[in-house]
Amino acid sequence: MNHPAATPAPAHPGSGAQAAPVLRLQGITKRFGKLVANDGISLTLGRGEVLALLGENGAGKSTLMSILFGHYVADEGHIEVDGQALPPGNPRAALAAGIGMVHQHFMLADNLSVLDNVLLGSEPLWWPLSRRAAARAKLLDVSRRFGLPVQPDARVASLSVGERQRVEILKALYRGARILILDEPTAVLTPQESEALFDTLAQMVAQGLSIIFISHKLGEVLRVSHRVAVLRQGKLVAEAPAQGTTQGQLAQWMVGHAIEAAQRRPAQAVGQPVCVLDGVSTAAEGRDRLQDVSLSLHAGEIVAIAGVSGNGQVALADLLCGVRVAVQGQVSLLGAPLQAEPAWVVNQGVARIPEDRHAVGVVGDLPVWENAVSERLRSPWFSLPWWRGFWVKRDAARAHARRLTETFDVRGGGPDTPARSLSGGNMQKLILGRALLPPSNASETAPAPRLIVAHQPTWGLDIGAVTFVQQQLIAARDGGAAVLMISDDLDEVLALGDRVAVMHNGQLSPAQPAEAWSREAIGLAMAGVAH
Repeated sequence: MNHPAATPAPAHPGSGAQAAPVLRLQGITKRFGKLVANDGISLTLGRGEVLALLGENGAGKSTLMSILFGHYVADEGHIEVDGQALPPGNPRAALAAGIGMVHQHFMLADNLSVLDNVLLGSEPLWWPLSRRAAARAKLLDVSRRFGLPVQPDARVASLSVGERQRVEILKALYRGARILILDEPTAVLTPQESEALFDTLAQMVAQGLSIIFISHKLGEVLRVSHRVAVLRQGKLVAEAPAQGTTQGQLAQWMVGHAIEAAQRRPAQAVGQPVCVLDGVSTAAEGRDRLQDVSLSLHAGEIVAIAGVSGNGQVALADLLCGVRVAVQGQVSLLGAPLQAEPAWVVNQGVARIPEDRHAVGVVGDLPVWENAVSERLRSPWFSLPWWRGFWVKRDAARAHARRLTETFDVRGGGPDTPARSLSGGNMQKLILGRALLPPSNASETAPAPRLIVAHQPTWGLDIGAVTFVQQQLIAARDGGAAVLMISDDLDEVLALGDRVAVMHNGQLSPAQPAEAWSREAIGLAMAGVAH
């Protein structure tokens, strides 16, 4: 996808030729059976340097960081921090050496205060008041020094996503982190929150912290990093200064060939409404609900929904897929009232790409061929008419699975491979193929989907898989389907959406042509400021 031109970060204090690295990974190799996840990787990190670590899903990034943080033990190689050997397989030793990690999925207890979350796991929460007062003072001092303002007594449940990330970073800094690993740090932030994070990173670097920055957003990588390292199939294939490197070069290093990003082009023939929501509200499930939402989805267009996760997107997707009920308002599908019955919805031509591919998208222990037909088991294509859903036509199902894996380039094994063994990208391709590829036999082919509900369709995927998924959604739109795409990725929203709406606190803004929105306006709407 396209990203705005990035301004490379300034030279870091530790970039001099004679400066000793604060971190050195030498010849790191890790095998899982026959799979070589890391193959002789050597990297260094300087003081006050931001090193971006890139690679496709399955390239070895997570394994390498797990070895660094002590969760895995390398089969070969060693790690040094400030010239001292880091004991392998010992997270406490990594923490003591000043290595901190901020995970993409926040590891916070919502029912506790900010201070308690920072102390959790490192200090007893039953300290006397005098010790807690000292801990509070230390937290506020760290907060001030690094430009990360917090309220120590605020409950985490009351914080915004950006504030929660701030707490995660403060947890690491409070414990003395001098090397910070940030895993997809802007994945759930508004543009304004991302800008604030970049300012914070600049302050950290200025004070001598070193950062490993993991992201799929290549524009951000070039903006915040001093140096880029790229892994492919477990090997270090490229290292380069960020300055002078292009997004196209990064993408090519990651996948091994040139990538043609999906380009937003206007819908050619917008047809009649396929699905209409009129003043719809749903019951609250946690913080996720809809409040008086109206929206029309037309054949031949993509409506993109932007917003920070947890603001009603799950309720919207569940409603259209028949697994949640509207308590107010009306929903019509192809002119008929939508029934809260998933089988009925599927029969009407609704295809879904769920947000959580592991928990909802596939049954991990079932083979690929069963997952490929799981939502159509009761159809005449895969079930005998007098045993509908109980007697599966295995030959037809397996043939469809083979056609799906070939058409959608699902790699990682044949039809009998358990779905859980697939990489994230290949699992998403399997789900995409199940949603978009109609079954066929010698005489006829089933109708293509009329409505596609794609919830975070490219979340956590590498650039090659992202491009493939986006191209398939555009092709489905051009084939006449109505596509509802819900995404946290603002670049994706602007790249694919014909019309764009923003969801905040269960309410949906009017869907306007993508050209009517600026990035700033979308960011403000994501934060609840009216456009």
